[in-house]
Amino acid sequence: MSTEPLQIAYSPCPNDTFVFDALAHGRVPGAPALDVTFADIDITNGMAERGEFDVLKVSYAVLPYVLGKYALLPCGGALGRGCGPLVLTREPGTDLTGRTVAVPSEKSTAYLLFRLWAADTLPGGVGEIVVMPFHEIMPAVRDGKVDAGLVIHEARFTYQNYGLHKLADMGEHWERTTGLPIPLGAIIAKRSLGAEALGRLADSVRASVRAAWDDPEASRPYVMAHAQEMDPAVADQHIGLYVNEFTAGLGEHGYAAVRGLLTRAAAEGLVPPLGPDALAFP
Repeated sequence: MSTEPLQIAYSPCPNDTFVFDALAHGRVPGAPALDVTFADIDITNGMAERGEFDVLKVSYAVLPYVLGKYALLPCGGALGRGCGPLVLTREPGTDLTGRTVAVPSEKSTAYLLFRLWAADTLPGGVGEIVVMPFHEIMPAVRDGKVDAGLVIHEARFTYQNYGLHKLADMGEHWERTTGLPIPLGAIIAKRSLGAEALGRLADSVRASVRAAWDDPEASRPYVMAHAQEMDPAVADQHIGLYVNEFTAGLGEHGYAAVRGLLTRAAAEGLVPPLGPDALAFP
C-alpha cells in the first residue's frame, strides 16, 4: 500500500474544517495522511471532472459526471434540513419570470434545487443565468447588477445586512415536496485507491467527525483560521446546520435524498441519469 499522503481538496468553510480537523492534523489513529488543498466547491467540482486529486468535497450535483472514476463516501458530507439555498432579491415578492439570476455554479446542488423550484413555480421560466463566486452574489443583487441571487452557506445568516429579501427557500420547497433532507456536499474518493483503502478512509472520516463532536474546542483554531473573517458565532451556526447525523453516515434517508435529487434532475434534463449501482460504496 502506498505511503504517499492522499491529495484532498475541500472548502475553507467551517463545516469542512470542523469535519476534517482531527484527520488533517494526525489525530485519528491508523488514518491515512492527507495533503490538504483549500478550494471552493465550484473549483473542486471541476477538479473531480478532470480526475484531479484522490479525495474531494464536491456538490452532489456533479456526481453523475464523475462516478465512473470516483466513489461516493458514505460519510463526511453535508445534508440537512432547514439549510437549503435561498433566492434573494432587492424587493420582496419579485417575479423572476425572464429575470437574470446569479448562481454560484451550474453544477451545484443549489442550482439543481433552484431549477426544480423554478420548474414548479415559474411557468414562464427564468431568464439569463450568471455564474459568479458566491461571495460576490449578494453585492451584485444589492447593486442591481442582477435581478436575483441564489446564495448558500453563511449567506443564510447575513443577507439582511445587504438590505436584501428572501424570495424563496429552495430547501423548504424540496423538503415540502419530497419529505427528504437536502443533499448539498459529498465526499468522493478515487475508485483506483481500492476497496480496502476506501473503507479505511471512510472509517477515518467518520472518526474525525466524532472527534470534532467530542471536543469542539479542539477544532476551533483550524475553523477560525480559514473562516474568512467570519464571526465565531456565525461559524458555530454554520457547523450546527451542516454537520449532523448525515455527516456521520448517509443512512437510508441520506441515500434516498441523493438518489431522489439526481433522479428528478435527470428527468428535467439537468444531469445525465445515474446507473443503478452508481452510489454503491465498495
